[in-house]
Amino acid sequence: MGRTSIPVDSATKERLERLKRDDETWDEFLIRFTAEEEPIVVGAWSEEKAEKARERVRESRENWR
Repeated sequence: MGRTSIPVDSATKERLERLKRDDETWDEFLIRFTAEEEPIVVGAWSEEKAEKARERVRESRENWR
C-alpha cells in the first residue's frame, strides 16, 4: 500500500492531535476517526439522562446481591 501526505493548517493539526491517542499512529487514528460506527461521545447525554442511567446501574447492582 502506498503512502501519501495530506496538507492541513497547523490549527487543524493541533485539533486532530488532541483527538489522537498517544498509543496510535496517525493512520490508526484516521481509520478510527472515520469509522462508520458512531463512537460513544463522552458528555453526549443530558444530565437528566445520565442520572437515570446511573440510577439504573445502582438498581442493577443492588438486585445482583
